[in-house]
Amino acid sequence: MPAPFVGRQSELNLLHKRLERVVAAEGGVAVAIRGRRQVGKSRLVQEFCDRAGRPYVYFTATKGASPLEGIADLMAELRESSLPADPELVPKTAPTNWLDAFRSLASVLPASPSIVVLDELPWLSEQDPVFDGALQTAWDRLLADRPVLLLLLGSDLHMMERFTAYDRPFYGRADSLVLGPLNPAETGDALGLDAADAIDAHLVSGGLPGVLRAWPHATPALDFIKVECADPASPLFGIPEATLMAEFPAPDQARRVLEAVGSGERTHANIGATAGSQSGALPSGILSPLLRRLTDEKRVLASDTPLSTKPGKPALYRVSDTNLRLYLAATRSAQELTRRGRPEAAYRVVERRWAAWRGRAVEPLIRQALELAAASGEFPWPDTEVVGGWWNRQFSPEIDLVGADRSPVAQTVFFAGSVKWLTSPFDRHDLTALAQGSAKIPGFTAETGALALVSLSGTTDQVAASGVGLVWGARDVISAWRS
Repeated sequence: MPAPFVGRQSELNLLHKRLERVVAAEGGVAVAIRGRRQVGKSRLVQEFCDRAGRPYVYFTATKGASPLEGIADLMAELRESSLPADPELVPKTAPTNWLDAFRSLASVLPASPSIVVLDELPWLSEQDPVFDGALQTAWDRLLADRPVLLLLLGSDLHMMERFTAYDRPFYGRADSLVLGPLNPAETGDALGLDAADAIDAHLVSGGLPGVLRAWPHATPALDFIKVECADPASPLFGIPEATLMAEFPAPDQARRVLEAVGSGERTHANIGATAGSQSGALPSGILSPLLRRLTDEKRVLASDTPLSTKPGKPALYRVSDTNLRLYLAATRSAQELTRRGRPEAAYRVVERRWAAWRGRAVEPLIRQALELAAASGEFPWPDTEVVGGWWNRQFSPEIDLVGADRSPVAQTVFFAGSVKWLTSPFDRHDLTALAQGSAKIPGFTAETGALALVSLSGTTDQVAASGVGLVWGARDVISAWRS
């Protein structure tokens, strides 16, 4: 029995809108869908095809296959699909190039609207350097005037962006859809968890359906991890491990940099020292391009800069996907113990590192929730466009939350805040530290700005009566995704 399909209603609506455009105009529409591995692109598109009730063919490329093998596989899928009115119309001898393959595809398209899916598109481009040009020619001459919805899927984010870039053949021919992970509210709905446990589950799973499918209903995160520590083949370990191997098959310098960030290093200097060798730290001339590649191309790292009315340094780096972030910080070590038959010791590794890891990992999620709340209009500072953090070179202080009208250099700072994601409430000592620290933020004053508190365990009565501008708990964070 297949796992129930959860969330993605807005993405399904977008695809149905494109199909309606095909029906209304009786012409072709192309959509390029990109998203990291295990985020659910294939499942989303299969669900859409099943619900659409239209003839379709779903072809998935095989990495490393030759162009001739890829074309033969496409013809085989086409013959078995619901697309051709008569399977005998599909050539029994596969064409020898992609343009002829697309001619064969076009020749069996029905007169009524249909769907064509090409999954793992970057692998087809890797196999044949003329594939992009062949697809562009086929679209312009054979498909664009036919009632067909062409869906192009890929997990290599940089290659998929390049596919529709200005200097590439398919430029201007496809709409782009970026598929992210499930949001925290969807994660909580899928697992039947309350707000606080939903946030924990989202941090552990990264919102990836592949992890959530193995997650028992109504099970808190640490309980799930404890059970999975008895299974070395658990998706909790296997999915981030596969991501790491797919993106970095060899233990090169880029992977060492990623692992340094995953171990908790955040600054340029500390990352270089940890990712270096016995001969010393990685030189800046090597490290800086690697960090740019990991942030801008691979998207496995994110870079945060201090947000205020003045430019600030240094940038801080983090692993952007929390599932991979947990793997590098704790569950990889736990996996090794699990493989050696020591599940109790494996769980203790995660349990020891949990509170510190969660406290850092939840901050970007809360910043995003505050931005969503500001955009909805039901927010004390509705002109807030961006929420970041602020720190100086000495990291004294380091402010978790800064809300402003723009970034990286703001014109107006609306609020400064703190995140306390622990079992103890936000108390008067925490509030005093926040007030003193926020006074050092360029552009923030007590007269024009306010304080915001986000706490897992609420606040003490003293803090609640102090008149701060905003107090949020786990329910408020989850509600931001429901607005």
